[in-house]
Amino acid sequence: MEQKVHFITLSTPDLDAARAFYREGLGWTPLLDVPGEIIFFQVAPGMVLGLFDTGKFVEDTRGTAADGKLGGLTLSTNVPTPADVDAAVRRAVEAGGTLVKPPQTANFGGYHGHVADPNGVVWEICHNPGWRLGDTGQVHLGLVEAE
Repeated sequence: MEQKVHFITLSTPDLDAARAFYREGLGWTPLLDVPGEIIFFQVAPGMVLGLFDTGKFVEDTRGTAADGKLGGLTLSTNVPTPADVDAAVRRAVEAGGTLVKPPQTANFGGYHGHVADPNGVVWEICHNPGWRLGDTGQVHLGLVEAE
């Protein structure tokens, strides 16, 4: 099997609150929105984030994830500037998110803040000046490296 992930699907106890957070708070446009069931957002080439109603999620997984709770997980997005971090965190909170960590300088030399969506999924919104994509889509962290 190739080292790829095409879908990340999160159990979502309140699909309507999640819809508002991701659409209004993060400004995302759904790829597919099935009310009462699931919302898909394309988050990268070939990569989709799904928010699946917990009842439907439990049914689909035959109860293996019955409580629908997540732990030890953050999703992160890198934005162009520290001001973009501030603006994105503010919008996410205004759309129903919970401020976990206000925007601040990070140990890695960048700038970041954390917001939980209405279902408790923690988003790190960061500006990491050392993060970049190479011509082949390879992620580079830290100092600019030769291809």
